[in-house]
Amino acid sequence: MRDKIIFYGLRGLASTPLIARQWLGALVGWLLYLIPNEQRRIARINIALCLPEFSARERRSLLRRSLVENARILLEMPSMWIGDPRRWLGRIEPGEGGELVARALAKGGGLIAAGPHLGSWELALHHLCTLAPVTALYRPPRNHSLDGLIREGRSRMGARLAPAAPQGVKRILAGLKGGGMFALLCDQEPKAAGGQGGVFAPFFGQPADSMVLLCRLARNTGAPVLFWYLERLPGGRRYRMHWLPAPEGIDDPDIERAVTAMNRGLEACIRRCPEQYNWSYKRFYTQPEGRGTPYHPGRGGSA
Repeated sequence: MRDKIIFYGLRGLASTPLIARQWLGALVGWLLYLIPNEQRRIARINIALCLPEFSARERRSLLRRSLVENARILLEMPSMWIGDPRRWLGRIEPGEGGELVARALAKGGGLIAAGPHLGSWELALHHLCTLAPVTALYRPPRNHSLDGLIREGRSRMGARLAPAAPQGVKRILAGLKGGGMFALLCDQEPKAAGGQGGVFAPFFGQPADSMVLLCRLARNTGAPVLFWYLERLPGGRRYRMHWLPAPEGIDDPDIERAVTAMNRGLEACIRRCPEQYNWSYKRFYTQPEGRGTPYHPGRGGSA
């Protein structure tokens, strides 16, 4: 019964007018900002860790805006999984770096398209499928009843989903060899992002357990790497796709140097649009030996 309620609830959201979901997202975001809750606490800690140059007022403003924007993005997601995504693709306009994609794909060796959980990443996957054949890393959600819905939704424009397992890597390599694109979000701890191991590397100046898959693929295949994010524009009705070049060293044989470059690429995206980043994820939960997690209960009580 619970699974059916969730399923039909998502279908109901997908059919709700966008303007209504924008208002609802703003309301939910404001409530998350005003009422003590775990999302607000974690976001507050992360913003303080990652952006120490911000004043207390700037941190409070970013916290409020990010909670609102992320609530709106989450309420949009059912529309990306249900129905025809092409009705959303017309809302996307080009931003910076589009010529980098065309140049990379023209070489024929594939393209690694990496991004953070920033902006409308679900819609971005559908957009990437209009540029080249796409293979995307996929890890089933914790709520297994949503697995079929999300899997089908992400595949609607032709994306091939690769499991976080050795057979998934083989599928990724085959896609790159055929001149296609490998798309992944690489700003989470390796365990959450699908395994393949990790190393500690600076992320906004903080030690972060970071995935190595992207850098090893870049090193072993020679495929170019670009970073991307799909920005929700003011008003919530249109989006802008941005592409950034990868920092130098992302294919360095020294894996720690390579992953440090990867994290710099993620930072560059996030700094351009920090209010649309998912600051509520426990990015620094795992720490090097001797360092405690910054997310102990009781922390993050003030902006």
